[in-house]
Amino acid sequence: MTDPLSPAGLERFGEVAAGHVGPDKIPGLVALVSREEQVHVETLGSLSVGGPPVRRDSLFRIASTSKPVTGAAIMALVDESVVRLDDPVERWLPELADRRVLHRMDGPLDDTVPAARQITVRDLLTFTFGFGMVVEMFMAAQPWPVVQAATDLRLCTLGPPNPDEQPDSDTWMAGLGSLPLLAEPGQHWMYNTGASVLGVLAVRAAGIPFAEVLRTRMFEPLGMRDTAFWASDLSRLATAYVSTTDGLQVWDPPDGQWSHPPAFADGAAGLVSTADDLLAFARMFLSTGAPALSEEAVAQMTRDQLTPPQRAGTPDAFLHGRSWSLCQSVITEGPRAGAFGWDGGLGTSWLVDPAHALVVIVLTQRVWETSQPPAVHDELQDAAYAALT
Repeated sequence: MTDPLSPAGLERFGEVAAGHVGPDKIPGLVALVSREEQVHVETLGSLSVGGPPVRRDSLFRIASTSKPVTGAAIMALVDESVVRLDDPVERWLPELADRRVLHRMDGPLDDTVPAARQITVRDLLTFTFGFGMVVEMFMAAQPWPVVQAATDLRLCTLGPPNPDEQPDSDTWMAGLGSLPLLAEPGQHWMYNTGASVLGVLAVRAAGIPFAEVLRTRMFEPLGMRDTAFWASDLSRLATAYVSTTDGLQVWDPPDGQWSHPPAFADGAAGLVSTADDLLAFARMFLSTGAPALSEEAVAQMTRDQLTPPQRAGTPDAFLHGRSWSLCQSVITEGPRAGAFGWDGGLGTSWLVDPAHALVVIVLTQRVWETSQPPAVHDELQDAAYAALT
């Protein structure tokens, strides 16, 4: 039995949270810190500027915090022997067979060479299958041909989530399959797209919609009653805001893109959730997988999966000092080594530290302004660790 979080530390945790809330800061947030059975929650501010108060069960768009959930669902299929980590994916995704690779990532789409090998399930989970976001594409004076083509195909995989824009999963997959890879399978870590492809893989391997895969493998076993690809109770969904020179502006209202089932259930960034649902998901890892995953699946999802060459060249803009496991990051050095989790660019963060039995969840509705987490996330995690002593 570990020591409880200190009362003074929890008071400080609340003070830090309160310092970030305001109509010109973050309109509202839910901040949760847990150690074993002890749970402390701060609910501050409002769901929208001038709107109803945030509650513990308020819904937030968790964006890329969806990725660990997708990874866990795939690992449940691995546990069931529906798929195996080193299976070639072309069995279920023929669109990814016989890949060609761009000679230069920024080059013309027809300047390619044959891929050296097939793409595997592990490649998708580790984001090394050869397609995804790289920093250089955002620094280019003109869109790369492959980026422009992905935009024209409405894939929405090289930028922010856009559920209303994406086509159905088969059309989405055909679009991706029409494009060359940016790198050889297994060669480099590239952000985001692997999780989107995994959703399609799950559909075809399990023979049911991806939302059903998540419900049967994750949500029902763990009691995650409110996590879904859309909000059925719009009164609980926070308004999403983006910062502009004129102050906060609405990016997505409750009756916007997450108010109805999407054509494409995007495993990279599509879910809405609550703090307690994400706590239940975290506790699965702390209980070595029960009741949804095997101990081996948890071990696979919580260790560094990248080789030095795969990690080489990946800037801090994406991993900021961390490495990558299966659909989530892992901290590999320093006092928090062994902690894992991932953040969402629409305003969320999710961190689990098994060495300290610690979970920190921060849900806000303010879109990130850079690739780095806003200060509220780092400061609340620091306050949570300080409460250990």
